[in-house]
Amino acid sequence: MLPLLLASSSVYRRELLSRLQLPFTCSSPDIDESHRPGETAIALVKRLAEAKARALADTHPAHLIIGSDQVAVLGSQIIGKPHTFDKARQQLLDASGASVTFLTGLALLNSQTGRYQVDCIPFTVNMRTLDSTRIERYLHAEQPFDCAGSFKAEGLGVSLFQSTEGSDATSLVGLPLIRLVDMLLAEGVEIP
Repeated sequence: MLPLLLASSSVYRRELLSRLQLPFTCSSPDIDESHRPGETAIALVKRLAEAKARALADTHPAHLIIGSDQVAVLGSQIIGKPHTFDKARQQLLDASGASVTFLTGLALLNSQTGRYQVDCIPFTVNMRTLDSTRIERYLHAEQPFDCAGSFKAEGLGVSLFQSTEGSDATSLVGLPLIRLVDMLLAEGVEIP
């Protein structure tokens, strides 16, 4: 098996990948993550996932490189990481009683053969109706300012959900393991 490389510095993605019990290393690619004019959210996450994997191909020439990128979509608007309390508060107020779809782009590049696989895995969160007091309590408790959508699904953020829809709950956290296993199997990786 070629060595696995996760093209990410995300602690959330590292934790998810470790569930597969395969040895891997991590390296953070330096790419432009700007949204291009007219680019759909699906095209954006697929392009960025592939770009992250390809950015490390020259320095890791005989690896299976995993790239992933995620955006949250509310209505027709892409919402990103809030970074501040006020932006997180506004994101959650806007999402109150609505559905937020998380689109996770996933790419697996065999840097030895040049073969790559890329996909987009959607996951929808239907939010409870939230008032300002509840939102502020949550934000103070968990401080999810580095999370698209302003909540941590793997933590207390689940208390904000009414329901969820999707084929792979790990995609909500940023690395869709079910689809990744399919890609790794296609490269001859034995799991488990």
